[in-house]
Amino acid sequence: MPTFNFNINGAMRQFEVDADMPVLWLLRDYAGLTGTRYGCGIAQCGACTIHLDGKAVRSCTVTCAAAAGKKILTIEGLSPDGSHPLQQAWIQEDVPQCGYCQAGQIMSAAALLNTNASPSDDAIHTAMAGNICRCGTYVRIRKAIKTAIALQAKTSSL
Repeated sequence: MPTFNFNINGAMRQFEVDADMPVLWLLRDYAGLTGTRYGCGIAQCGACTIHLDGKAVRSCTVTCAAAAGKKILTIEGLSPDGSHPLQQAWIQEDVPQCGYCQAGQIMSAAALLNTNASPSDDAIHTAMAGNICRCGTYVRIRKAIKTAIALQAKTSSL
């Protein structure tokens, strides 16, 4: 098996893995980062969303060979202490019900806010479209994104 180098949550790590293995399994089974969840395996639900070089991607369909040498950010790396505005807003708005999809939801929202600090409702809808919540917490998710925008604006103006 080949050896690949990965920048995971800011730390360089090396793993000997199958080149065609999805990054999802690298993160969960090799790196021990279980916040990224398996949902559908075909990039349709969003539970496995991570950032790859700053872009939200579905880790269940990205191979280790394709991700090697790139910056991978998972929910664990977004803010280890839970201080990211999205994480605070998720708590404040009591978003999770079962919680299974929430890491993917937050990572998709973070990718949006990294490129657009004040997105319109349409931009939020477009960015989040592909993230499925079986519990139907979509209204709370959108409210939390708007709360995070306000929290982010408040902290950047301090």
